[in-house]
Amino acid sequence: MATTDEASPGVTVLTRRGGIALALLVSARPKQWTKNVLLFVGLVFALKLTHLELVSLAAAAFVVFCALASGVYLINDLADVAKDRTHPQKRYRPIASGALPRPVAVAAASVLLVGGLVGAFLINLPFGLLAVGYIGLTTAYTLAFKHIVILDVFSLAAGYVLRAVAGAVAVSVPISSWLYVCTMLGALFLGITKRRHELVLLEGEASNHRPILQEYTPELLEQMTAVVTSALVMAYSLYTFSAPNLPQNQSMMLTIPFVLYGVFRYLYLVHMKEAGGSPEEVLLQDKPLLADGILWMVSCAVVLYFFR
Repeated sequence: MATTDEASPGVTVLTRRGGIALALLVSARPKQWTKNVLLFVGLVFALKLTHLELVSLAAAAFVVFCALASGVYLINDLADVAKDRTHPQKRYRPIASGALPRPVAVAAASVLLVGGLVGAFLINLPFGLLAVGYIGLTTAYTLAFKHIVILDVFSLAAGYVLRAVAGAVAVSVPISSWLYVCTMLGALFLGITKRRHELVLLEGEASNHRPILQEYTPELLEQMTAVVTSALVMAYSLYTFSAPNLPQNQSMMLTIPFVLYGVFRYLYLVHMKEAGGSPEEVLLQDKPLLADGILWMVSCAVVLYFFR
């Protein structure tokens, strides 16, 4: 399996050597599947992690959303192939570079989307309906929302929230409204910094690749980032001592430093290392940020399951 970044020249070489199968795997963007970890949030924070049957359901939901996401990515790449060819990095994607034939991409997307929907409805009806909603949201983003200023980043953030909701619905557990708020704010944070990265990276060619970027300026995006960052930190802090299902000794507040470090580290990478164009790449490649994320998850599990 190729470990080269999917938007680099090395990918084009590897996909040509490995053939259509490898090109298809790259286009499915397996690194993006890390977003679907949100499907386990409801299970963990509802204190059901020790129920193996629910863990199995959550894992099945994760696989379903990975299939749906990969199908959507293929559709997006097919729709944006002309624009991707003008992007300094995205032009190396298999469809844009010609390594993956369009008919094969269409067939693969159809199989992934239909198979994912069938699997979603087999889990339960509400989860299946949310899966349909996810496809509808991503389709609306591709066709309309990504061309509307501010609504473009809100629709991206809504996809993260939908994942968290779907994970809770799949295992039939309630989830704190605070976590929905924090998920939305965190997703907005990632979406806004992604727009800033695109704007700075592409400079004068930004509007040619993504027309909506002409509606933004780096200064505007930095102000939006400041607002969302402050709201995110405050919302998470309030969650740690006000959510009803948390330990009464308020030990969940011990996890706040990990969130602060993660936010500050990400901002450092965005402003000093020109990262942020691909949040999942940043998470997987930056060791301090990855370690912080793991420590946050471990600390949450310890507090929830042993400090009660």
